[in-house]
Amino acid sequence: MTEHTDYRYLIVGGGMVADAAARGIRELDPDGSIGILSKEHVPPATRPALSKKLWTDPDFAFDDIWTNTEDDTGAVRHAGVSAVSIDRDEQVVVTDGDATVGYQQLLLATGSEPKRLQLLDDPREFAFRTVEDYERLRDLSGGGKHVAVIGGSFIATELAAALVQNDTKVTLVFPDEVLGGSTFPDDLAKSIHAKFASHGVQLVPGARAESAEVSGERITLKLSTGENIQCDAVVEGVGVTPNVELASEAGLDVEDGVIVDEHLRTTDGHIFAAGDIASYPDRILGRTRVEHVDNATEMGHKAGRNLAGALEPYDHTPLFYSDLFDDGYEAVGTLDASLETVTNHGDEGRIVYYLDGDQVVGVLLWNEWDKTDDARDAIANADATDHEALRHRIPVDGEED
Repeated sequence: MTEHTDYRYLIVGGGMVADAAARGIRELDPDGSIGILSKEHVPPATRPALSKKLWTDPDFAFDDIWTNTEDDTGAVRHAGVSAVSIDRDEQVVVTDGDATVGYQQLLLATGSEPKRLQLLDDPREFAFRTVEDYERLRDLSGGGKHVAVIGGSFIATELAAALVQNDTKVTLVFPDEVLGGSTFPDDLAKSIHAKFASHGVQLVPGARAESAEVSGERITLKLSTGENIQCDAVVEGVGVTPNVELASEAGLDVEDGVIVDEHLRTTDGHIFAAGDIASYPDRILGRTRVEHVDNATEMGHKAGRNLAGALEPYDHTPLFYSDLFDDGYEAVGTLDASLETVTNHGDEGRIVYYLDGDQVVGVLLWNEWDKTDDARDAIANADATDHEALRHRIPVDGEED
C-alpha cells in the first residue's frame, strides 16, 4: 500500500462479510470509494464450498468459488494486509506495513481464527478454514492416502465425509462417545455414527490428539487413548476464536464478540461490526454471536447498507446447515443434546425441538427443507410445555402416526 490512503467506506476483513457489505453499500451509494483490507492473499470466496461442493459436486468448479467483489462493486482490495490498530479520533487504521488508511465509515469484519493444536512444525498438520487450506488438503489427499481428521465439529464431519468420497482413507478422531452426541438426540447421533462407519470412515470416539511426530514419510499421531495412527496428513476442525483484538485494543466494547446495536453499530458511531465477531441483539434469540455463512452474508449486507446511511435494524435470525453424505439439515438457534428435546419423525426426515424450560431455543430440520421460517416462529412463539402440540407444530413429510 501507499503510505496513506483515504476511503469513504473501509472494510477490515476480506471474506464473505466484506463481499456482502460492498454490495449493500452500492445499493445506496453508487460512487463512494470502498477499501478492503484483507490479510488473505486471495479474493473473497464462497467459504462453505471448501468443505462441501468442491468435493461432492462434479458440476461445481474451483473457479465458481469467487464472489467477484471487486469487479461487481468497484471496491479496492489490499491483499495480504492486516490492520494492527485504529485511531478513532483521527479515523485512521494503521496496517502491519505502517501505512495508514483513513475512513469516514469503518466496518470490522475480521472473522475468526481456527484453533490450532500445533502438534508438529510440519505443513502436513493444519487447521482447515481458508482457500489455501483447501488447496493444501487436495494435494495431501486422494490416491488412497490416509488423512486423520481431528474434531467432532461441523467442519470436521464435513471434511471426513468429503475426503472419504474422494479416494482417501479417513480416520476421524473426536471426543464424544458417539459422533454428534453433544449436538443431536441419542438415536440420531447413533444413526450418524453408523452412516460414517458404513461409508468407510474409521471412527475413534472418546479420543483427543495429544502429540505427533514424523516417521519417515508419514506422521504418527498419538491419541489420549494410547492409540497411534499412521497417516499422511492431519487436518483439524476443533473450533474457532473470533478475532476481536483490534476492536478491543481500540476501546470498543467487547464481550464474547464486539458489542453492536440493532443497526450493527459499535460504541463508536463511525464503526460497525458484522459476521463472526459481532455480538448483536437478535429479535428471537436475544443477544448472540453466530459463526455461520447465512449470518455472514445477511449481516454483511445490512451492515453495508447502514454504512451508507440506511440505519435499518438487522432483524434476520440466521440459519446454519450441513451436508453429510446423502443426508443434510438446516437449523436455527441452539442445538445442544443436554437439553430436553421433542421430535417429530417423517419418512426420511425429522424435526427436533430443543427446549430450555418453557422456551424452544433451537430447531433442527433433518432432511426437511424450506421450513426455517417455521423454525424461527416456533422459537419465537411456541409453548414448550405442550409437547404434543409442539411435536406437530411444523408439518414433516410422511409424518408417523
